[in-house]
Amino acid sequence: QVQLTDSGGGLEQAGGSLRLSCTASRPTYYAVGWFRQAPGKEREFVISIDETGSTTRVARTVKGRFTISRDDARNTFHLQMNDLKPEDTAVYYCGVSLEITEEPLRILQWGQGTQVTVSS
Repeated sequence: QVQLTDSGGGLEQAGGSLRLSCTASRPTYYAVGWFRQAPGKEREFVISIDETGSTTRVARTVKGRFTISRDDARNTFHLQMNDLKPEDTAVYYCGVSLEITEEPLRILQWGQGTQVTVSS
């Protein structure tokens, strides 16, 4: 069972950038991705990449602003968030799955979450 640790959240102004990281306890051949959850809301899909790095999926709300990458040599993957908006405020969770997915129920393991707060 792989363990995930996500980090990099913080407070940023609208229009700014943050880079989140997720480190796995062992090498992974899984698809990986990020989800977010705001207070009173369900956890929602943000972005994902398959196990080969050849295919990505991006939520419409973040398209053109967020990108995902993986660094398999370091057992890590990253979420680069640019042009942040107040609507991006949420706890962000990394996760792994057997196949690329937009469905939280298909995530096999979650990170603990990292808070992103965007002020206007």
